[in-house]
Amino acid sequence: MGTAPAATNEKYTPEFLIAVGRVLSNEGGYSSDPLDPGGATRFGISARAYPGVDIASLTRDDAVKIYWRDWWLKFGFARLPAAAAAKTFDLAVNMGPAHAIECLQRALRACGHRVSEDGALGAGTALAASRADPAALTSALRSEAAAYYRVAAALARGPRADADREFLSGWLNRAYE
Repeated sequence: MGTAPAATNEKYTPEFLIAVGRVLSNEGGYSSDPLDPGGATRFGISARAYPGVDIASLTRDDAVKIYWRDWWLKFGFARLPAAAAAKTFDLAVNMGPAHAIECLQRALRACGHRVSEDGALGAGTALAASRADPAALTSALRSEAAAYYRVAAALARGPRADADREFLSGWLNRAYE
């Protein structure tokens, strides 16, 4: 699951530190793969998403701050039980928040909870996640994420097609971890 980063600011919750540790472990260091539409990336922070950030010199602590402010707090992952929060947050960094939350919502439906599949982490989704069996929800979330990745790779056309097929194996590893 990755190790928690050293945090210089005590405002971070233990759940966030575990989740961001997982993201940083999965995302790794600096990359400038020509197949990656995000462009230069470090710790999962891309030049496309953060054009004002010097990606090559981005520090781990700065990446943690970005993930806290622009991801964890903004999208409300703290509203979820710890395991679901960590998994959904990790998927959000890779596939986008709305897609990751839709995977969570489909997983909740697979576990028998009636929630809308709207890609927003609202009160209904958070409540259903808190009531779901943690092991069943994690299993269903893994399955939904893998299905998302497979469909994305199968439907990709144009210049993205080669990239999506190239990254599929890694995406599936991430889905099932």
